[in-house]
Amino acid sequence: MKANCPFCTVPPERIVIERPSAFVIRDAYPVSLGHTLIIPRRHVASFFECSADEQLVLLELLTLARDAIHRELQPSGHNIGINDGSAAGQTVPHLHIHLIPRYAGDSPDPRGGVRWVLPEKAAYWASS
Repeated sequence: MKANCPFCTVPPERIVIERPSAFVIRDAYPVSLGHTLIIPRRHVASFFECSADEQLVLLELLTLARDAIHRELQPSGHNIGINDGSAAGQTVPHLHIHLIPRYAGDSPDPRGGVRWVLPEKAAYWASS
């Protein structure tokens, strides 16, 4: 646990689902309605630093969070992502999985999804 880490010091009232080794919160800066984060309690930067048991709990919570979002908001789809390392855009060096609900019509052309992190390579279907 690190005192200056925003995910090591999450107030308990922000936690929507929890397990001893991980928890779920809504993103403080949501990309879409229901944007949620799944976070291990242990301060690790990368998914690959987690034990197999921790990874299983994170995936269990991902599914539980998705189910809760569906009951509440009925999205049409999801983007699921991890920014693993500064080159991948990670700004908080504590692993967190983004679960971003997507809604029909929220983007003029959602094709490519997470591929848009490198826009020049995203629309692979247009170059064939």
